[in-house]
Amino acid sequence: MNPRPTPVEAGRSCPDVRREDVSFTSRGQRCAAWLYRCRAETPTPAACVVLAHGWSGVREQRLDAFAARFAAAGIAALVFDYRHFGASEGEPRQLLDIGSQLDDWDSAVAYVCTRPDIDPARVALWGTSLSGGLVLTTAARDRRVAAVVSQVPYVDGLTNLPRLGPAGLGRMAVAYLRDRYAQLRHRPPHMFPVVGPPGSFAAMTSPDAEAGYHAMDPPGSTWRNETPGRVALQAALYRPTRTVAKIACPVFFAIADNDVVTFTRSAQKAAARTPNAEVHVYPGGHFDPYFDALFEQVVADETDFLVRHLLPPAG
Repeated sequence: MNPRPTPVEAGRSCPDVRREDVSFTSRGQRCAAWLYRCRAETPTPAACVVLAHGWSGVREQRLDAFAARFAAAGIAALVFDYRHFGASEGEPRQLLDIGSQLDDWDSAVAYVCTRPDIDPARVALWGTSLSGGLVLTTAARDRRVAAVVSQVPYVDGLTNLPRLGPAGLGRMAVAYLRDRYAQLRHRPPHMFPVVGPPGSFAAMTSPDAEAGYHAMDPPGSTWRNETPGRVALQAALYRPTRTVAKIACPVFFAIADNDVVTFTRSAQKAAARTPNAEVHVYPGGHFDPYFDALFEQVVADETDFLVRHLLPPAG
């Protein structure tokens, strides 16, 4: 896994794209974001796709690569860090909370819908891994969303539990209880690793997890390999597959056929329950769509989907 250059990928591979630092407020705290736009000015407000990362991920971990491609196709792209992560505000740091992140998605959509240069009727969502589930939940409850891209999505926490095994479940329960105790005592969160080698204790221990996360990480990244114990119960109970039937807009599912992190079969079942789903199954594992030839194929298909559903036909 050798990622392409990421720090200002738009300037290298998409010369017609510019990136602007912007921010919006979520629950009284600032979320840092990048807004990618075509350099060519248009007289009408642009379509926009909103992107954020998965479990503990930050925007510089390959989201700039996707955003630059979407912007080069004429679709503005807002890439943001959740509160408590990356360049956004929020203490304690690394506080992964599903309800909080759903609030941040709501705030991001509200922000782009109020910008005069964005068309609120043409706003899409793009999520990957955990955020691949968060965008499904957001679209199910917000009819303003015009389209969704859900990449290698986390759709059913209950199906993920058996992969931990009895020992892993026990250690996860201990991490949860220790973190809850820290909360009650008003102490810093009890953390455990996001990724680790097979057989270790971490949220993800598949053979490709540790290498995948580190391959996404550019020099100077703000990503940290730690997550709070309290999220263990949240993740187990989070099941966006239960709400996909309520999604009114088109949904693009990018599914890896050997995904042992969020599971291929779980994503396929969620897609089958989604009324207006376009399903693409790609060869590889959970982290392969971020890199090299598969990235090129996936981002091209996602761009085509967004253009079809957000941009008016030429002429």
